[in-house]
Amino acid sequence: MARRKDSSPARVDLTAFDQPGAQVFDNPLTTEVEDSYLEYAYSVIHSRALPDARDGLKPVHRRILWSMSEQGHRPDRAHVKSARVVGDVMGRFHPHGDLAIYDALVRMAQGFSLNTPLIDGHGNFGSPDDGPAASRYTESRLSEAAMLLVGELGEDTVDPKPNYDGSLTEPTVLPAAFPNLLVNGAAGIAVGMATNMIPHNLGEVVGAARWLINHPDASLDRLMEFVPGPDLPTGGLLLGLDEVRRAYETGRGVVRMRARVRTGPLEGSRGRQAITVTELPYGVGAEKVIEKITDEVTRTKRLQGIADVKDLTDRENGIRVVIECKVGVNPQALLADLYRLTPLEQSFGINNLVLVDGQPRTLGLKELLEVFLAHRYEVVTRRTSYRRRRRQERLHLVDGLLIALLDIDRVVRLIRSSDDAQAARDGLMREFGLSEIQAGYILDTPLRRLTRFDRLELEAEQERLRAEIEELSRILDDDAVLRRVVSDELAEVGRRFAAARRTTLIDGDLKEVLAASAPAGPLEVADDPCQVILSATGLVARTAAESEEASEGQRRNGRVRHDAVRALVHSTARGQVLLVTSRGRAFKTDVLPLPVLPQQTGTVSLRGGMSAAELVPLEAGEVVVGLAPLGGADQGSPGLALGTRQGVVKVCAPEWPVRSDQFDVIGLREGDEVVGAVWLTDGAEQVVFVTSDAQLLRFGAGLVRPQGLKGGGMAGVARAADAEVIFFGAVRTDDTEHGEPLVVTSTGLGVKVTPFAEYPAKGRATGGVRVQRFLKGETRLAVAWVGPRPAAATGAGEPVELPEPNPRRDASGTPVLLGPEVVGHRIERG
Repeated sequence: MARRKDSSPARVDLTAFDQPGAQVFDNPLTTEVEDSYLEYAYSVIHSRALPDARDGLKPVHRRILWSMSEQGHRPDRAHVKSARVVGDVMGRFHPHGDLAIYDALVRMAQGFSLNTPLIDGHGNFGSPDDGPAASRYTESRLSEAAMLLVGELGEDTVDPKPNYDGSLTEPTVLPAAFPNLLVNGAAGIAVGMATNMIPHNLGEVVGAARWLINHPDASLDRLMEFVPGPDLPTGGLLLGLDEVRRAYETGRGVVRMRARVRTGPLEGSRGRQAITVTELPYGVGAEKVIEKITDEVTRTKRLQGIADVKDLTDRENGIRVVIECKVGVNPQALLADLYRLTPLEQSFGINNLVLVDGQPRTLGLKELLEVFLAHRYEVVTRRTSYRRRRRQERLHLVDGLLIALLDIDRVVRLIRSSDDAQAARDGLMREFGLSEIQAGYILDTPLRRLTRFDRLELEAEQERLRAEIEELSRILDDDAVLRRVVSDELAEVGRRFAAARRTTLIDGDLKEVLAASAPAGPLEVADDPCQVILSATGLVARTAAESEEASEGQRRNGRVRHDAVRALVHSTARGQVLLVTSRGRAFKTDVLPLPVLPQQTGTVSLRGGMSAAELVPLEAGEVVVGLAPLGGADQGSPGLALGTRQGVVKVCAPEWPVRSDQFDVIGLREGDEVVGAVWLTDGAEQVVFVTSDAQLLRFGAGLVRPQGLKGGGMAGVARAADAEVIFFGAVRTDDTEHGEPLVVTSTGLGVKVTPFAEYPAKGRATGGVRVQRFLKGETRLAVAWVGPRPAAATGAGEPVELPEPNPRRDASGTPVLLGPEVVGHRIERG
């Protein structure tokens, strides 16, 4: 209260309030502040910041879509200036400023923000790093998906409410034909609360919703079979599905997003490795990553081993950030530091806070789907009632017209004899028992409609309307039919708009996944000798060093843990090897990026190997069948021995192209493919063919003259017309270190093991000798392998016990349950 200079209390003149009807309220300041703040908080929560659980939209997004629909800015119309849309929304529905409206419109047009964009934008709508152009430069219209949200507004599906000045009405919620909130997510900050919802795959969410329609008591685990986890517009990896399940159950959780990268040799350099980023975490831009890397390298110096960073991102190829490693740097170890220190790995805090009946609630996956489905049931029910009412009104008019057509001459006479329209209407109602609406419609109908052909059309329309009314009544009278309609409509949405999953999910507890997926190993790698191993299941890896312990462990066990070895060559950590494929192609591959196999009690585990398809660009049906060394290890060798499906043999001289990283090592005939590729040490090996009709041929490798890369090889084995080669390899008979070579064959039912010495050597291009006698029901060999101390493994890498060697080379097999997954080269040597 103001005080005078004498500090006495000032008097307040209340004469202005001394009027009839005037009232004075004495309200404490604290109460007034509390009430005003609560009113403001409620306004922000309900009218600005939180999305509605039914259509997944905040008021500003809903008003944009409603205004654009009313103005006709649909997918089949031309784009209009975004400034025009913003001005219309601000002037009629959303008086909160053009910037807020345009920001909301822009987000609905960004493919990197929403899985299913609701605005079809034309122009610069920004990137994760940069904002959009001004609204006067961009154009927009509704997308096809947005029409699913607003398409049923003209059928009394939702309640209207007055706009901010009461001059117009706007919908309280949109009909929403798909679960927009789960598909596109949402984010907002209110007073004392916030929401942060992660996007999901539309097809998966639709599948879960349809299952919940027919199984209302479905468990969360059953729903997660349809929605295993979030699907982000930017792809990448999502770690820790245990935390995802917690978020689906409680509505809150934290997940870890990781960029998708690939490691490999740097183009145009020798011995340099690069990490190429192709997908980034949700909300992270390439410039932000590069800025953080540069800061960590130059200022804090916590990132070591980076030579350069290039941003090669463009509209055609998408995200492509190339991080060049220094010479000798292990890219896997560097990648661990990048995940730890840069936005290549980010957290996303899920908080599913939404409005349900105007009240903020935190919902899990099932509750969100239930709220959406309840909304759809109401929308379809109201839409069906509206359509039935409209058809009943039309049928009423058609019935009246048909009554008039039955005695049209009498109708015409009555109308002509009437003094005015009201008298004619009353006469029709009295004479023909018509309602006022029917009589008025007859009077308004042109005479040209009252022909015989129009009568046939009206009768057909009458039957159609009755059938439609009956069908609509079934929907309203039977909840099961209503649910089926909603399910069928969701199925159609999924068929039209479902897209393939972008984000890869990695299961398990988040902490355990982070610990297990963290690449290990020193940053700087010495050029030590090592072994490169190709497994029977197509995994490639290297040993940490070529130690006597590892070599002895493999010799002693005859196999490596979790898989069987298909090929093994000696190299160095910074060297290169050749990967040879079934199409006769060879790829130079650096050893350094290969995963290092952990050694355990004298054996090595191939479970951590890298798929060959991640190293080289394989075509459909193409597999890696062998390895060959590069560099000093190939000195003095005759070359690479190759055997094909049609029985061709070739020794390719080791004269590899210096500048080419990919080349052919054999000229294959049409329909032929390489079944085996073996590196020869000195040419004293015996090459071996085994055919599907159980014939084995061995002859000295020296009988095959080495050829250049273009050579097509020469005849290796004479085979029957209906037989093909299923195994090709090379065996040393003077190798006392690894033991006596054995022959293993299987028809899938019977397995046979025979000493290799039992098979006589023959000449090249001749037929072989029988390796196994077929029993009743057996027509061909499924598996064959030749080498010292064999090991059999299932597709899961579990060992299979083989029978004892049988000296009879033409004996039948011993029954051994291998399972259907034990095919090809699942039986191998260590």
